[in-house]
Amino acid sequence: MTITRRSLLLRAPLAAGIIAAGLPSIARSQAASVKIRYLASRGGISPHELAGELGYFKGLGIELENVGYSGGGPESLFALASGNVDLGSAATPAVINSIAGGNDFVAAYPSNGINKDVKSVFYVLEDSPIKSIADIAGKTISVNTLGAHLDYTVREALHGVGLPPDAAKLVVVPGPQLEQTLRSRQVDIAGLGYWQATFAGQLVANGGVRGVFNDTDVLGEIAGGFVVLRRDFIAANPDAARNFVEQSARAADWSRQNPDEARKVLADVLNKRGENGELARYWTGFGLREKAAVTDRDVDFWVSILERDGRLPKGKLKAADILYRPGETKTN
Repeated sequence: MTITRRSLLLRAPLAAGIIAAGLPSIARSQAASVKIRYLASRGGISPHELAGELGYFKGLGIELENVGYSGGGPESLFALASGNVDLGSAATPAVINSIAGGNDFVAAYPSNGINKDVKSVFYVLEDSPIKSIADIAGKTISVNTLGAHLDYTVREALHGVGLPPDAAKLVVVPGPQLEQTLRSRQVDIAGLGYWQATFAGQLVANGGVRGVFNDTDVLGEIAGGFVVLRRDFIAANPDAARNFVEQSARAADWSRQNPDEARKVLADVLNKRGENGELARYWTGFGLREKAAVTDRDVDFWVSILERDGRLPKGKLKAADILYRPGETKTN
C-alpha cells in the first residue's frame, strides 16, 4: 500500500470511470457470493446502494455491506488502499494521484456528474459582501474534506480569475454542520457538494442565503467523481465486478426516470441509518448520463490541470490507464 493520508490531502487523484454502456449481458456468478464492503456518505446515496435497495444484485453473487461513513473521497481511498473496504468513491482529482502514487486502482463507474440540475454550490449569507469568485480571496470556505472535489473546484475557480489557488482558506466541516457554521458566521462561505443536495436543499429552504458560484460554472458538465475498485479484486471476481457496474448504472438510469420513487428509497435509507429521511425531498439525482457513460473529457480535463499545476508528471497517466474494462485481469 502506497497511499497515505498526507498524499491524499496534498494531491487529490483523478479517477476515470467506466461506462456501463455496451457491457455484455449480465454475467451470472458461478462462485460463492462476493461481499463488497463500502463507506456511505451522510445525507446521500450512491448508485450501487440504490441498486442494492432495488434488488438488482439478487442472484448475481453480490452482497453489499455498509461498514460506516466516509468523511470524503480521500478517506474512502485510504480505506480502500488499506483493505478495510472493497470499493472507494472519490472526486476525479482525488483518484488520479492515488493511482499515480502507485495504488493499483481502477475507476469502475462515475458515481455522480455535474450539470445544470446537479451541481455543487458555494453559499453565503444574504447580507454578505461576497458577490463573485474574485471576492472569495482571503475568505474562509467550509468543505467536507481537503484534497477532493470542492477543494479542486475552488482552486480552479481562483485560477480562472487570475488568483493563486490558495488565495482562500478551506476548513473541513461535516455535512450536517454546514448550515450551522455558515449562519453562525464561523465561515464566510459554505461549499455544499453535489452529493450533499439534501443539506443544500434544507439550507436554501430555511432562507437568508444565496449562491455565489457553482462547480458547473467552473468546470462545465463533467463527471464529478468515480467509484473505484482494486485491480486485484476485479481479477479475482470478474463476473461480480461486471455485474456490480452494470447494475449500478441501471439503478442510476432508474432514478432519473423515476425521481419521486428514488427519493422515497433515499428517505427509507436515511431513516434506516438514523438520519433525517425528510431531507430526501431535496435530492436532485446523480447527474449521470444514460448508462453512466463517460467521455474522455471527464478524465482528460483533470489530467491536464494536475499536469499544469505540477501535481502530476506530464504524460504519466491517461484515461486508458485507469478505466475499467470488462474481462481485463492484468495487474500493474
